[in-house]
Amino acid sequence: MVTAFAVLAEPHRRRILDLLLERPRAVGELVEELGLTQPGTSKHLKVLREAGLVRMRPDAQRRVYELRMEPLAEVHEWLEPYRRMWARRLDALERHLDAMPDLGD
Repeated sequence: MVTAFAVLAEPHRRRILDLLLERPRAVGELVEELGLTQPGTSKHLKVLREAGLVRMRPDAQRRVYELRMEPLAEVHEWLEPYRRMWARRLDALERHLDAMPDLGD
C-alpha cells in the first residue's frame, strides 16, 4: 500500500488536493486547472484514490472527485512535533523582540 507521504511527494497530486480542498471537482475541470492531459490527470487521480485521499462519485456522465480528510491524519500526526517546535521558537522570538528597546522612540 502506498503511504500518504509517497503520494504527497508528487507536486501535481498536491495541487489536485489543494483544488479539492476548495470544493469537489469534475475530472475535466481538474485537467483544465492542472494543464495536464486527461490521461495524465486520471493517472494521478487513480493514485490518490488508491491511497484513500480522494473518492469519486458519478454525476450523470461526469466523474466528480472529493477530498477525504481522514487519511491525512497520518501526515498531521507526523507534523505535530514540528509544529510544537516552531511554536516554541516563535514564542521565544516574540519574547526577545518584546524585550528589545524601541528604536523609533
